[in-house]
Amino acid sequence: MKRALTLLMAFLAGSPAAAQPSPFDMSGERPAEQRVAPPVEEAPQRRDAQPSPRIPEAAAPRPAAEPFRRFILPFPTLSLAGEADERAWSIYLTPAQAQAGRKLTFAYQNAIVVAPEASVLSVLVNGKLVGEGAVQAADEPHERSYDIPPGLLRTGENEIRFRARHRHRTDCTIQSTYELWTEIASESAFITFEGEEPRALSAIEDIQAVGTNETGRTQFNIVAPALEQPSRVPVLMRLAQGVALLGRMRSQSVVFSRVMPELGKPGEVTILAGTATELQPLLPSLPAEAATGTIAAFAETGHANAPVLVLSGPDWTAVAAAIETITAATERPTNIPRDVIKTERWRLPQTPLVFSGKRLRFSELGVTTSEFSGRRFRTALQVAIPSDFYADAYGEATILLDAAYTAAVRPGSRIDVYVNGNIATTVALEASAGGILRHLPINVTLRHFRPGANLIELEAVLLTEADKICAPGTAASSEPRFALFDTSEFAMPDFARIARRPDLAATSGSAYPYRGSADPVALFIDRTDADTLSAAGTFIAKLAVAGGRPMQIESIADPLVADGRQALFIGAMPQLPTMVLTQAGIDTVSQASWGSAKDVAQGRNTQTALDEWQTRLKGGGWRSAIVDFESWLKENFDISLNSLRLIPEEETPFVPPEAATLLVAQSANPAENATWTVVAAPSPALLREGVAAIADTSRWSDVSGHIAVYDPLDDKVSATPARRFSLVETQPPSFWNYRLIAANWLSTNILFYAVVLVSLAVVLGLATAVLLGKLGRRT
Repeated sequence: MKRALTLLMAFLAGSPAAAQPSPFDMSGERPAEQRVAPPVEEAPQRRDAQPSPRIPEAAAPRPAAEPFRRFILPFPTLSLAGEADERAWSIYLTPAQAQAGRKLTFAYQNAIVVAPEASVLSVLVNGKLVGEGAVQAADEPHERSYDIPPGLLRTGENEIRFRARHRHRTDCTIQSTYELWTEIASESAFITFEGEEPRALSAIEDIQAVGTNETGRTQFNIVAPALEQPSRVPVLMRLAQGVALLGRMRSQSVVFSRVMPELGKPGEVTILAGTATELQPLLPSLPAEAATGTIAAFAETGHANAPVLVLSGPDWTAVAAAIETITAATERPTNIPRDVIKTERWRLPQTPLVFSGKRLRFSELGVTTSEFSGRRFRTALQVAIPSDFYADAYGEATILLDAAYTAAVRPGSRIDVYVNGNIATTVALEASAGGILRHLPINVTLRHFRPGANLIELEAVLLTEADKICAPGTAASSEPRFALFDTSEFAMPDFARIARRPDLAATSGSAYPYRGSADPVALFIDRTDADTLSAAGTFIAKLAVAGGRPMQIESIADPLVADGRQALFIGAMPQLPTMVLTQAGIDTVSQASWGSAKDVAQGRNTQTALDEWQTRLKGGGWRSAIVDFESWLKENFDISLNSLRLIPEEETPFVPPEAATLLVAQSANPAENATWTVVAAPSPALLREGVAAIADTSRWSDVSGHIAVYDPLDDKVSATPARRFSLVETQPPSFWNYRLIAANWLSTNILFYAVVLVSLAVVLGLATAVLLGKLGRRT
């Protein structure tokens, strides 16, 4: 017993715990996130003991990779408003993505006045419902995730449709329907894929699967070590057009650089363009074939989810040939007119191009037969018109409406038609005992139409006795009170076909006149730095998408070389030739002062000063009476004093507002036989940012008139119309077209019309008097 006690004490004395006591530890009582592991000291080993084997760090298990996701919204926020609203678009999937798509996830938030028991949010993929549920996220965003059935996704185009049906909690008025909304943020909406294969892009056509980032934007990063050489500019502009035409996203930009950007960002693809010698330091895994022949393929980078497209060869002739493999897929002859404008990436269906005397059924425009039980029904369709459309002063399109409404609809109900957000016409419903409308003609003025895609919205405002009473506690009726049938038609009349110069709306809508230019478009860039080239690439790529085909570009160093040719001048304002700015109608005094006199954020004072001067000039006397008379004419008869001039008012030099960071101006060249377009900003950095901002379709459609400027503070584009313009013939001469051109021109210049009308009346009276004097019976 004594010997056993002695051995136990010796053992305890030789243990590490006895040799070096540890302090009292409370880590076991702390919360898990506050526990700190105590330092561990190695115990002395016996000489005959074998050291314990260590696990190599490389053998430690790695954390599981994040599942691959693709954002699906082509805009920063999807807003579904009113009692019934939906939006559909398409996304492109590679074969691996189509096989591996598993879940569709999004987070939404709605107005607090939405009644969850009667409101539904639905999601459809390729026409099949994948999930729906009550709208009940008024306090904070609510996430929903739906399984995608196997085989539903397909390689290529896939339709995504969000649909919302809202009911108000308490109010039954028409005004209350404007308070109903559901919003989905872009960063919350994505498709989750299984495995690693969906991350890769393998074929050139997979550029269409780049998708968007968390803000709904797409970016093409073009890395070209030789980008500062002017001779490379035309080839790089062709590349920018090719990838943009493949992507065709709502908001996409091109960024040029000489170094590799950060890889793996969503909504971005990196493209290496250069010789094998130039690209080898950037991409050690460059395919060996690049040293001997043309190569256009995706290469491995060792970075997950970071596809890199390599366009290379032994020299720049081979590089240009590799780039043509991309643009060749998007080429189309200039003499073959388009029948659609491809808008499917942000709005389905694709927008048909409507020419003179054409009729389209609503079913062809994506409008389906609908029955509605609420108070304000709204639906939308899109049509496009050509660049030489010239009927905005007198023309009218016609909607042949097939609809029905019940006897519950009270007098005062109406149908409103909006074109590009502007009210175009209103038709009252004869609410007596209900009725069925068969091809009811609704004339829609063409004054709000513009070249390119045009959004037409129909809104039925329905008043009923039940809504007027709005008894509390009464359940919302599901009995339809209005129906719209897809047999309705949109009819475009014959209209004049002649182009105007300048006309930025035709340029932004369909890339006129650059799309159909027989000669290469002359491009003047003040400096071939990364920012300026990025701005030029983004702008030219947007023109290519608007025109539906890539353009041939020729770089010039002297504006005189561009005389007689369609030309683009892109750069910082101080570096652009003064002669070009003068020709474009820009005040040359602002060439050096724009953006440098004061901080851009203080530019709002310009509008304040303008308002003060306007008030000062209207202070009294005959000037005030003229201003008041002009306002009265404009408000009641839509007539301005400019339309009463025999000779158009002179264009005054345009001074860019200090708040603006980008200017787009268009004019004729000195010989007045071609079009010059100037894209300028105070600095190259602001030029790149400004062009990327207006490349968004929501802002690009506002680029019109003679000069357009972008204000980042208000995030909008403001246009200045052209006071003087020339007409450019685009169609073979014909009496019928000339008659329509004269009708629109006289409708714009009403004083000329009045003079001609009075002159004809006088001539007719004099001729009648002469004839009566010779042939009449004398008394």
